[in-house]
Amino acid sequence: MENTVQTDTPVLVIDNVTKEYRQWQRSGKVKDIIKNLVKPEQRAVTALDHLSLRVDRGEFVAYAGANGAGKSTTIKILCGILQPSSGTVSVLGLDPAKQRRELMSRIGIVFGQRTELWWDHPVITSYEWKRAVWYIPADVYEKNLRMVTELLDLGELLHTFSRELSLGQRMRADLGMMLLHNPELIFLDEPTLGLDVLAKQQMIAFLKRLNQERGTTIVVTSHDMDDLEEMANRIILLSHGKIAFDGDFDQLRLTQGSLGRIRVTTTSSTPCKFEQLTYVFSEGNEHEYAFDGGKTPIRSVLAEISAAEGVRNVEIRKAPIEEVIAALYKSWKA
Repeated sequence: MENTVQTDTPVLVIDNVTKEYRQWQRSGKVKDIIKNLVKPEQRAVTALDHLSLRVDRGEFVAYAGANGAGKSTTIKILCGILQPSSGTVSVLGLDPAKQRRELMSRIGIVFGQRTELWWDHPVITSYEWKRAVWYIPADVYEKNLRMVTELLDLGELLHTFSRELSLGQRMRADLGMMLLHNPELIFLDEPTLGLDVLAKQQMIAFLKRLNQERGTTIVVTSHDMDDLEEMANRIILLSHGKIAFDGDFDQLRLTQGSLGRIRVTTTSSTPCKFEQLTYVFSEGNEHEYAFDGGKTPIRSVLAEISAAEGVRNVEIRKAPIEEVIAALYKSWKA
């Protein structure tokens, strides 16, 4: 794949965007039936609150947040499915609401629980349908078909009925179909949801290669923070429709101090008790503890461990990103 990364102009710009929904309110009580029919009440729900962000060409961005934070609303606005209540949006220099057809020819979208494949036809039939309907030039189609077939290992799947594919196989086939028209920007919603370990690794490796070698800009949403950390270079966290964090994963970890984990291997299956460490779990003779390096000097921690009987090995690593995110969510709710 050729490297075509350009960083001179932003791929998408969201400027001071607010999106409000109206929800009908009903009490559910029999005595309020007439009132609900004659004069129903509405409640305003703010999904996005004066949101502003920019993504440059060639970036791989994780877009995350708790349920209801505004992730799906943002993606729908960027694709032209929804319109903002106020503010402006530009994607590849286009207005998604007014130039959606042109925009669709330049972007790609994959939702983890949905598929564009024809259920009762071989995968290749769906691919040929897209080639014809999207007017993809023959040389572009053939080149991209060869590329996705090789890199996504689709050889045996192209002539298999879509309904006979496993979830991992279907996700690879959907991703391959999405790439047939050379999208400059792709949106992925939960692309690794439900995949086994091997299928997940294959998916992540392909996306990283697509971003690095083709310069394809990727925006991905997921609740699996470990997957996001492995894929993306930048993470944007939403909270109540606003950006709560925008940076890389190392910077994100620093927001919660120097959280870390220590795995101690001993001669016993019974974990040692340490004053400076918090016990997490054990696997046989391996015992894992949590600590905050910002509050507890690592030298002091190691001194306490070395003084314990039966210690055979010590391994220090970063705390799982899931733990960091969970702590952030709790602080936002407080």
